[in-house]
Amino acid sequence: MDITLETVVFFFLAAFIAVFSVLTVTTRRMVRAATWLLFVLFGTAGIYFLLGYTFLGAVQIMVYAGGIVVLYVFSILLVSGEGDRVSKLKRSRLVAGLGTVLAGAVIVLFITLKHKFLAPVDVEPIEVNIETIGQHLLSGDKYGYLLPFEAVSVLLLACIVGGLLIARKR
Repeated sequence: MDITLETVVFFFLAAFIAVFSVLTVTTRRMVRAATWLLFVLFGTAGIYFLLGYTFLGAVQIMVYAGGIVVLYVFSILLVSGEGDRVSKLKRSRLVAGLGTVLAGAVIVLFITLKHKFLAPVDVEPIEVNIETIGQHLLSGDKYGYLLPFEAVSVLLLACIVGGLLIARKR
């Protein structure tokens, strides 16, 4: 295997994402979990930029790392008290989580070993302009993304309203 700068950057970003993903789900403080999630999303944007998907990387930073994490932090600070911690994990849930991680690792290893990973031959890059991307994102047809976008926006609105109702009761 030829080690290039792209390979080194990919492995660095993969390790970065893996470490901060583990920190996100293992920390007992909610604000720290949101901060580690922000780092995971930045690492994911770095992978997109490494692959040459600049538009997708920019959207990842603006929408997820910018908007969603700010919304999470706002919601956490709105509904939680000072020094709130997540309760300690029960042994049965820990065993179930470890079993799920092990099963997922086995599935990923099986797929990785079975797949041939042949490089495509003579593939010409397709140049797509922003107007085409926008039409696909906002279309309601089979491959459009309007319905998932609206579903996520309604879910986030419900989270904000729920957080305000909880905060108002105090």
